Formats: sequence, structure tokens, C-alpha cells
Amino acid sequence: MNTFGTHFRLTTFGESHGAAVGGIVDGCPAGLAISVEEIQTALDRRRPGQSALTTPRQEADRVEILSGVYEGRTLGTPIAFVVRNEDQRSADYGAIAAGALRPGHAEFTWLAKYGHVDGRGGGRSSARETLARVAGGAIAATLLRARAGIEIRAWVSSVAEIDLTVPDEQLDLSRIDSTPVRCPDPATAARMIARIEAARAARDSVGGIVTGTATGLPVGLGEPVFGKLPALLGGAMLGINAVKGFEIGDGFAAARLPGSAHNDAFTLDDTTGRVRPATNHAGGVLGGLSTGEPLRWRVAFKPVATLPRETATLTATGDPAILPAKGRHDPCVLPRAVPIVEAMAALVIADLWLLREMSR
Repeated sequence: MNTFGTHFRLTTFGESHGAAVGGIVDGCPAGLAISVEEIQTALDRRRPGQSALTTPRQEADRVEILSGVYEGRTLGTPIAFVVRNEDQRSADYGAIAAGALRPGHAEFTWLAKYGHVDGRGGGRSSARETLARVAGGAIAATLLRARAGIEIRAWVSSVAEIDLTVPDEQLDLSRIDSTPVRCPDPATAARMIARIEAARAARDSVGGIVTGTATGLPVGLGEPVFGKLPALLGGAMLGINAVKGFEIGDGFAAARLPGSAHNDAFTLDDTTGRVRPATNHAGGVLGGLSTGEPLRWRVAFKPVATLPRETATLTATGDPAILPAKGRHDPCVLPRAVPIVEAMAALVIADLWLLREMSR
């Protein structure tokens, strides 16, 4: 499947070392003001080579809109966009083309399923495909912001053993992009940067956690059985390259709490006059539907699998092989993963929001 969503749909295409990567958004309502610059801003946050913490591969990732937008507004027709690949170095992946299986990568399973794989840096399984998700997510985020007042933000809250301990409500989210690691707390960000640089110096890699939040959601977004908001959100996050875990609200920590501590009691809001949960252990959902409180989730990313060191491995036929210390890879995917997490959340919420609008 290369299409995500039901009502707001994104189809992506392209390989890491092919001519281009791109996508088609279908289902976006007509009349939405959208600019190339908005999409480009999102792509610039994901692109390689943006700081010393990321892969040195240099890609401008300049997006070109091919259809669906006229004079700065959507037409209600498919929005097609493309980004040309410019800095491929396929020769770095000669060992893959020769049959070597990279530990932690997709060649082993893709070869078993398809019998033939793209040896140029992972092809379609490469995280370069996610630039199309970020572009499509930028359109979804613009729709949600303009038509529903919904805002989506994500930030790095953990790198290896270094955790951000400042409570969410005390964070200044306007500072997310103020450091290359995309952690809004400067002191924690400095420690995270040092940890990533240490991993690079040791020719190793580290993983971590991205926290996401969405505010402004109406009460009741989602479906109560098989279209639950947290289930769709979790599926979207687990579909991102290198993701190994997802939790919403208190997540796994809830398993250690008594019900009396985890339940969110209801209160009457003096300002709005409406009933709402007094706390938000549930992370903004009840019964699979949004409560109107901030939607909050966390996504765990594994360490980057490709290491800048020679690695012994096998071919699919069991012959010994050596992966050379070649290729350009991030020592930690977290900084560039932040816009991907935001994009996938926007795609999920836009899809559910359109369903809600159609049923009203």
C-alpha cells in the first residue's frame, strides 16, 4: 500500500536514489489558501544536511506543485507535487547491490517478499520517502489550522538516556527549532547535542523519543470501534521508519497506577461553562474519541541501523560479507523525525475531521 487515509488521502512514490520522490493528495477541499513556501518550510525541517547533527547528504528538497493549486488556492482536485533527488551516491551501497544484508534494515524481509530489491540505499524502504509524507502533512496541517483551529506540534523529549523533565505546560514550544536537536528546553537540548556528538565520535548511533501534541480538537473526533483516534494515530506513528514504540497519555506508565489515580475526574470549567476532564492522564481520548483536551502521544525511535564502521554480515544465501564504512547517515534520527511525526498526525486528524464534517 502506498496510499494513506480514507477521505484525506496521500499517495507517495519514488526511491531514495531514483530520479525523484513525490506524492498526490486527494480529498483536500477547494478554496484552501496554500503556498509552496508553507510546504517548503516543512520540508526544510526534515531535509538532510541541515545541521552538524544530521547526515551530510546535501539535498535542497525543493518542492514543485504540479497540479491542484491555482493562484494560491486549492481546486479540490488532486494536488501533485515532486522533489527531485540531487545528491545520490549509489556507489556507497555497492555491498547491498552485491547481496549483503544490512543488520537492522529492510533488505532481508523485502527480498523474501519480492525477490528483488533496490540496492541503492534501500530504495523505497529508505526514510527519504518520508519527505512526501511531510509535504502532504503540511497541506493537512494548513487545512486543520485554517478550517478547524487545530495546531499540531512535536519535539524531542529524549535522546538515549537523557530525558526532558520539564512539564509540558512549562515548555515554550516556540523554541522547538531554536536548537538543532529540536528540544524546547535549552539546557536539556545542550546535553542531548553532546550525547549525539559523542555517539558520532564513537562511530555509533543513538535513539530516543519524540513527544507530540494536538490542541483545538473538538469533542468526539474519531470512531468508537474500528476507527478509534488513538488506534489510527498509533498506526500512523508505527508506520514511520525506525519507530519501535507508541503510547498515548500516560501510556505504559498507566499500567503502574491504580484506577483512582489514573481516572480523569470531570469538572465544570468556570471560563467556558462546559464539562471537561480536570486532568489528562488519558491523553485527550476516551472510548477512542477526542475529549477536547490536548491530544498527547510519544513515539520511540531506535538507534540508526547503519554505522560508520565495517560490519560483518551475510548474504541471503548465507555467504559471509562485509559492509564497508560508507554512506551518509544520521547518528540520531530524532531532530529530522519531528516534522515527520507532526505530518503523520496531521494526516490522521485531517482524515477524521473531514469525516466529521461530511456527517454533520
